[in-house]
Amino acid sequence: MPGFDAPVPAGGYRWWYLDGLSDDGRHGLTIIGFVGSVFSPYYARARRRGGADPEDHCALNVALYGDAGHRWSMTERGKRFVSRNETRLAIGPSAMRWEEGALVIDIDEVTVPLPSRLKGQVRLMPSAICHHDVALDPQGQHSWRPVAPFSRIEVALDRPKLSWSGIGYHDSNWGSVPLEDSFESWVWSRAATKEGSSIVYDTRLRSGENRAFAIDISADGGVTGRAVPPRQEMTGTFWRMARHMRSARPFRAVSLLEDSPFYARTLLRMQTEHGEADAFHESLSLARFRSPVVQMMLPFRMPRRG
Repeated sequence: MPGFDAPVPAGGYRWWYLDGLSDDGRHGLTIIGFVGSVFSPYYARARRRGGADPEDHCALNVALYGDAGHRWSMTERGKRFVSRNETRLAIGPSAMRWEEGALVIDIDEVTVPLPSRLKGQVRLMPSAICHHDVALDPQGQHSWRPVAPFSRIEVALDRPKLSWSGIGYHDSNWGSVPLEDSFESWVWSRAATKEGSSIVYDTRLRSGENRAFAIDISADGGVTGRAVPPRQEMTGTFWRMARHMRSARPFRAVSLLEDSPFYARTLLRMQTEHGEADAFHESLSLARFRSPVVQMMLPFRMPRRG
């Protein structure tokens, strides 16, 4: 398994993603550690100048949902605030680390646009580690690995005061070129079933080619491919983001967790062959992300400490 010290080429990226939903369904979170922050306007500007160093554009994105309210932080930091080795990635006062088989995230961040403190710890305990890599484009410039697709998660925050446990998920993406150079859009979803995780990727390349795949991953890390489900349209968002879901069975949107001009995250409840399941769903428009207007808006959500 590539560690936190895995190389990232100039202009490239690597991120480590995790999400979780409490057993009672009242709380959720997502956390992403970035080396070469793919949505950073500062990194995009550095790439246009040439020779952009991904380690000079790192961030820990934390988003909380549910009864404690919606909170978001994503402060980008330069390389003098970043250190990483095989088992630990530190970005400013926060860090992700592997400890005795668990992925531990120590959080100390400030939210935007209204400043408040996010401080505490999250622990993700995998049932198994998955070693299945998938190339997301024909050139193999973008890859994905569902590292710990079926996990338990424990959340213990001091600010806000919040603790819960539930089902968690962890994956990693990496690439040698910017996302927007290769993709027009992508849709990703993962449903937490009683047997493991059910995951669908549906991408559209800048060439116009559509590429999609669907896999099921069992609690012991075994991967089984399956036919890509049919496309079902979803309603648009406030920012008129088009959304769709690949599913052969009925589903409904429980909550729109994130809504921006180029990205939407939705919590779904869907029917599976193993019964009803909750699913995190992402819609990403790289065509919109490339827009100069969107690039001008991003610093309000992604401040930088150089």
